[in-house]
Parts: sequence; structure tokens; C-alpha cells
Amino acid sequence: MMAFAKRMLGALRARKTQLALAVRLAVAAVAAYAIAKALHLMLPLWAVLTALIVTQMSVGRSLKATRDYMLGTVGGAVYGGAIAALIPHSGEGGLLALLVLAVAPMAFIGAINPSLSAATVTAVIVLLVPAMNHANPLDSTIDRLFEVTVGAITGLVVSFLVLPSRAVSQIRINAAQILELLAAAFAELLAGLTRGLDNDALHRIQDGIGTALANLHATGLEAERERAAHLSSGPDTGPLLRTIQRLRHDVVMIGRASVVPLPANVQARLARPLSDVSKAIVDYMRAAAACLRSGSGTVDIRPVDVSLQAYAAEVGALRSEGLIRGVPVDVAERFFALGFSLEQMRQNLNDLDRCRADWGEKSAAKPSGAKP
Repeated sequence: MMAFAKRMLGALRARKTQLALAVRLAVAAVAAYAIAKALHLMLPLWAVLTALIVTQMSVGRSLKATRDYMLGTVGGAVYGGAIAALIPHSGEGGLLALLVLAVAPMAFIGAINPSLSAATVTAVIVLLVPAMNHANPLDSTIDRLFEVTVGAITGLVVSFLVLPSRAVSQIRINAAQILELLAAAFAELLAGLTRGLDNDALHRIQDGIGTALANLHATGLEAERERAAHLSSGPDTGPLLRTIQRLRHDVVMIGRASVVPLPANVQARLARPLSDVSKAIVDYMRAAAACLRSGSGTVDIRPVDVSLQAYAAEVGALRSEGLIRGVPVDVAERFFALGFSLEQMRQNLNDLDRCRADWGEKSAAKPSGAKP
């Protein structure tokens, strides 16, 4: 039982961000329902649903969800209430025609601007609820706006006060995850230079990196939204995100160079330098990931520079001895592309080192009174 409890506790700690979101959602739903009932709102359901929609993984994401949902709701409520009040209709046929008139324009606007997608649903609710309850369209519009406002404010307040999660902290975690994925892919790609890799193998090796990178950039937008609202502070997210993006491109280029294996005599000469390069870069990226995740610590990048200088020196020796002249053109192209990609990677890793130091010193900083 003790071992099981420890495993469960470890699993919960590893998912503390998701657990905090679950707690916030539960609190937001209960609070929104209680407030809606206390205010005698007609449909507390919509207050609860709105609170759940705007309560997101981070404060920055909650801000965007609240803004988008409120804009869509106000627009949809005003439009739906206006056509219900201004266009005479009676019977099922008239209501169906009015429903088309309500849905089509709002759906078109939502397709153009997805942040206004709530307008279509709101317009339908404002139009149909009076027909079902024999209520006034204006009253339905006002009720809907009150319900959504209660839910939005409740969800936003809960996001700020109940186990708040800042996007800045999530960036460090997401960036560390991508660096670990890149390190694993880089090690396998360099090992593939001895046997060649097909496209299926390349996709398998780099599987998941693109999705993780897209999530990182989305979190970066949320962090900048928090910074603009003075809800968190720290370094600019741009340099770190751009550097990781460039490292991803480096790994892609190295993957293309590994499609065709190096000639046996070249492999023999470069086996040790490439092994040293692989170990140095993989060790550095994993150590940098650990520093980003914890927000502290230092990493020595000098082994990366030393190993790449040794590799460049051996490549120079191979060229001076004429060992590259007799190889097929496609092999020679990939051989030189590998050298170029490794040199680019060295520059990008030096940029990463500066970003890591900056985030280690400043990412934990927050404005006075802000919660982590």
C-alpha cells in the first residue's frame, strides 16, 4: 500500500498543472452556479458553462478566452435579439426562416474570425428561448448577457486566485521538453550516418517535435499577453522560442543529410569526432533542459565548441587528403550539408546558452503581489 501511495503521489506531482486546472474548473463551476442562483438568473446553466469555457490552463489563456467569448456573446445576443424583435414572425415556418437568418451571418463571421464563434450559439439561444418559454426577446437578450457575464467574471477570478498557473512557467517546462526531444532525435540521426535512414525512420525519430513546438509558440503568446497585462514579468519569450525553432531546423537538416550513409573510409575517420559531437551536444541540451525546468543552475557549453572544432579539423584533413573527391555527388552534397548544419547548430546552441542564463536569472520574477 505504501508503494502504491508513493506511485500515485509521484504521478500527481508529475501532473500538478493538469490537477490544478481540474481544481480550478470545479471551483469555477460551483461558484458560477451559486452566484447565478443568488442573482435569480433564468438559466444558471449558461453561467456555469461560460465559467468552464474561460477557465483555462494559464492566466494568459483565460484572458484570451474571456475576451473572445464575451465579444462573441455580446455580438450574437444583440444580433439575435434584434432580428427577433424587429422581424415579425409567427408559426414554425416563420421561426425556421428567422433561425436561418440568425445562423447564416453569424456562422459566416465566425468562420472568418474564429474568436467570434460563440456569436452563432448565442444568437440561436436568444432567438429560441423566448419561443419555448413565451418570453420577451429583449428579456432573453438581457438574461443571456447577465448569465455569460457572471460566468466569465467568475471563471477569470478563479483563474487568478485558485492555484493560478502562469504561462511563463509553462514555457520553461515546454521548452525543456522540446530540448529533450531534440537531443534524443539528434543522437539517433548522427548514429544513422553509418547506415542511412529512410523517410519513415526520419518521421519516427522526429515524431512529436512539431506538435510540441506548436504548443510552445501558443504558450509564448499567452505569456506575452500576461506581460502586457502586467500579470507576470521575466525575459522576452521571443529569443528563446526563435532559438528553439532554429535548433529544430538544424535537426531537420541533419536528418536529410543522414538519408545516405557516409562512405566506409570517411566513416572510419569521422566515427570518433562525430561520437564526441553527439555526446557533447546531447549532454548540453539535456542539461539546459534541466536548468530551464528548474529555473536555476548553470551548464558548460565549452565541450560543444571543442568537439565541433575537432570535427571541423578532421573534415579539413579529409578534404586535404582528397578522400571526398571520389564519392558520389549526392553523398558529397549531404556530407557538406552536415558540416554546415553542425556549424549552424553551434551558433544556435550559443544563443540557447544566453537564453538559458537569462531565463534562469529572471523567469521566476513576478510583479509585486502576483502569485506564481
